[in-house]
Amino acid sequence: MKLRYFPYFLSICFMILVSSCSQESAIFNQSKTVFHAGDQQNWAAKNWNDQNWVSNLTYVPNGEVFWSRTYIDILKSAEDFHPYGIQLEVYGEYEVFWDGILIGKNGNPGQEATLGPEGKLWATFRIPTNLTEKGTHVMAIRSSLYYFSNHIGIYALEIDGYDALLTDQLIETSYVHIFSGAFLVASFYFLFLFLSNKREYRMLVFSISCFLFFALTMTQFIRTTVPIHYSLHVIRLEVIGGLMLSISFLIPLYFSMQFPYPKRRFILSSYAIILLYIFFSRHDLFGLVGNNMTSAMLIISFGIVIHAIFRKEKGAVLVFIILLLCLLIRSVTTFGVSLFAGFSLILLSMLYLLSLRIKEQRLAYENSLVQSTRLRLELLKKNIQPHFLMNTLTSLIDWIEEAPDKGVLFIEALAKEFDLFNQIGNKTLIPILQEIALCRTHLEIMEYRKEINYSLEEVDIDPKQEIPPAIIHTLLENGITHSLPRDDNSIHFRLVFESNSDYKCYTFLTYAHTITESMIIRKDGTGHKYVKARLTESYQDRWEFTSEPTKHGWKNTIKIYY
Repeated sequence: MKLRYFPYFLSICFMILVSSCSQESAIFNQSKTVFHAGDQQNWAAKNWNDQNWVSNLTYVPNGEVFWSRTYIDILKSAEDFHPYGIQLEVYGEYEVFWDGILIGKNGNPGQEATLGPEGKLWATFRIPTNLTEKGTHVMAIRSSLYYFSNHIGIYALEIDGYDALLTDQLIETSYVHIFSGAFLVASFYFLFLFLSNKREYRMLVFSISCFLFFALTMTQFIRTTVPIHYSLHVIRLEVIGGLMLSISFLIPLYFSMQFPYPKRRFILSSYAIILLYIFFSRHDLFGLVGNNMTSAMLIISFGIVIHAIFRKEKGAVLVFIILLLCLLIRSVTTFGVSLFAGFSLILLSMLYLLSLRIKEQRLAYENSLVQSTRLRLELLKKNIQPHFLMNTLTSLIDWIEEAPDKGVLFIEALAKEFDLFNQIGNKTLIPILQEIALCRTHLEIMEYRKEINYSLEEVDIDPKQEIPPAIIHTLLENGITHSLPRDDNSIHFRLVFESNSDYKCYTFLTYAHTITESMIIRKDGTGHKYVKARLTESYQDRWEFTSEPTKHGWKNTIKIYY
């Protein structure tokens, strides 16, 4: 096993070990539960004859009182000063009797309409030590259901040490807060990374997924911190369902962005329709809906990852292994445990893929720095190479002989260009006005050398903008080298600037007769490589550069995204 996979393997083994060892030795067995509509106080008695009671009560009028009796076998008597407690999840407001003794009250059964909602869905009650000897006991519950008359029954029952039931909730809450807090921090961290590079949508999807998983975890375990009346429980389940729906869509969406495949939009749209159908078709059965949505998520995720494995995409094998482990956890644990363990492992795999992406970007950036340095040196060498100097000096001699005053101006222009190159050589960004000054100086030199009328027009230039050094100058040089003057012996250049909330754009136009044979050279030459390397150095992948011929000459467009 590769070393980078070991932390994932270790965490998975730890979760499986915890889940397999979480079952403690049983101290009780829950037997039959019977129901009866009506209200008589003597129904709480341990020895009451309930042979005529029913095992399933389907309906009770809203707010009417009904009773249930549950037979419980205590397998081990409680120790002195360590009483047992009973933890219940029961819809309604109720009173709890143990062997005929009232041990707790949760709300006001039979008076909900007049007194309003009181009590909570999950409640813990202390059982007197003298009533928990080894043997059979009867728990009777006097209840009323004003809000959900069809939710009759005991949905969860746990007996343990009373102190343990209370402290376990606190311990569980602390672990949940640490667990969910890690995903909350991750969501904000990658949100800020996305805001610094708004084209990296993988980070945004991962950030939203982490935040939704944090919200799902907190909503699921809110019962440990906030008392919830049973009338609000359906709202909680609705929120959980909506969060699961969103996460079940975002995870395959992320894998689709990481591992592209044919007809991606069609497949994702169809998957979204299937998810919505699952969510709304059996909306009242929250457990079934959640199970079906996670099953659909795993199926499409497996399909995407298997396709990526065949294409030998980086990280696909690890994601496939994690998805298999999610299936294993799902088969050996409860739905709740498998849900949170599975989602957390999948999010970790998404984080791993994102780290690979960030690493690739960093390596590309470092390579761009090396390439930019090399091309900058090539560009400088190009301006001081013997061929350039010889042609320039030859032109300079001719001007000094024929027109000494213009020869002096030629020398001053040449010195100014070298001075500007010396100023910008080691900078990443320079003011746009300095770049334009460099271009105008170069045009002045080329006018003396080639005796062609060069002109540069600026449109809507923002003097506050900055740009990588010598990229407009490079495009200008290309325009001079690979163009022929128009009929009036002129070559005209135009630099246009525009911006909006998404990007800023420089359009550099050459008005001349383009040399057809040089088009390929212009697209793939050293100049364009230099421009691209400089843009990558300053803006990573938040830029676009296009170069194409037009009727009037040539058009270069540089878009820089915010």
